[in-house]
Amino acid sequence: MSPKICILPEHRGVGGPASFRASLIAGLADLGIENCSDPALMGVSAVLVIGGTRRLDQLRQARQRGIRIVQRLNGINWVHRKTHTGLRHYLRAEINNWILTTIRKNLADLIVYQSAFTEDWWNEVRGQASCPTAVIHNGVDLKTFSPSPRNPLPWDHIRVLVVEGRFGGGYEIGLENAVRFSEALREIIHKPVELVLAGDPSQGLTEKYSALDCVTWKGIVPRPELPALYRSAHLLFSADIKASCPNAVIEALACGLPVVGYDTGALGELINGQGGLIVPYGVNPLELQPALPIPLAESSSQVLENHEKFSRQARLRAETVFGLDMMIKEYLQVLLPGQGYSNN
Repeated sequence: MSPKICILPEHRGVGGPASFRASLIAGLADLGIENCSDPALMGVSAVLVIGGTRRLDQLRQARQRGIRIVQRLNGINWVHRKTHTGLRHYLRAEINNWILTTIRKNLADLIVYQSAFTEDWWNEVRGQASCPTAVIHNGVDLKTFSPSPRNPLPWDHIRVLVVEGRFGGGYEIGLENAVRFSEALREIIHKPVELVLAGDPSQGLTEKYSALDCVTWKGIVPRPELPALYRSAHLLFSADIKASCPNAVIEALACGLPVVGYDTGALGELINGQGGLIVPYGVNPLELQPALPIPLAESSSQVLENHEKFSRQARLRAETVFGLDMMIKEYLQVLLPGQGYSNN
C-alpha cells in the first residue's frame, strides 16, 4: 500500500499560498503518493500543516495515534503592531500568531521553515523549537517558468515589475518604495520607467497611484499568465520588506528576470549574489519608514547595463536551488523519513 499524506487546507490568514499546496499535491500524485485533507482517515502516514489550522483537536488526536506532524512556517504577523490596520485585522493577526505558535510548540514533530531567515526570526521571537527543524525553500516549475518564449524587450523605456498577492493591509510601504525607486531610476538612466503592479490592490491605493503616469495596474493576474508577464519586464522589484520566501522572486529568477530590492527578509538568501542585486534599506524597515532609493537605483542601472549576464545568472540560480522536483523530494524526506526518497 502506498503512503498517504494529509495536507491540511490552509486557513485564511494562517496558511500558505494555495499554489504551494496544489503543486505539492500534483508532485505527490506523480510519485504515486495519495493525499487527503482529513487526518482521521485510515492509512494516513503523515500530516503537513501549511502554516496553521484551527483544527487543533484533530492534530492532537493524530499525534496521539502516532501520526507524524510536520508544520511549514512562513513569517510571524507583525505589521499590525506597527501601524493601524483596524481592530478586526489586529485581532485576527494575534489569533493567527497564537495558532502558529501552539502548533510549533506543542504539536509538530518537525518544523519546515521557508528560509534560514524565517527560522532565525521565529527563534528570536518565540525561542528555539523543541523538535527537529529543516529549511526548504519554495520551488518553481522550471518548464512553465522559463526565459522562453520571450519577445525582444523594448529599450526606449524600462519596465519594472512588482508582483504581490495583495497590496495594502499595512504593507503599503512596499508600494511607496517601488514608486520612489522607479522615480530615482528614471533620473539616473535618463529613460522613462514604467512601474507595472500585479496583485490585489485596495481601492484607495488604486486611486492614489493610478494618477501617476508611470504606473500600470494589472490587478490580479491569472497564474498561467504570470510567465509571460515576467518575460515582459526588465527588472523585478521585491516589495515585501520582511518576506520569508516570496514566490515572485523565484518565479522571476526562473524566467531569467533579474531581481532588485533591499536587503531585508530572505531576499539576500534567495539571490545569493546571482541574478540580481540588493542594497541596504538605509533606515529602519521595521518602523515602516521609506527606504533610501538612490543606492538601489544606481545598482539597478548596473544590472540594466549587463542585463543579459544577470538574466543568465537568474535562470542558473533557479535551476540550481529552486526546482519544484527538488522541493517535493525534500518535503518527502521530512514527511516520510527512511522510506527511500532522496534528491537524486
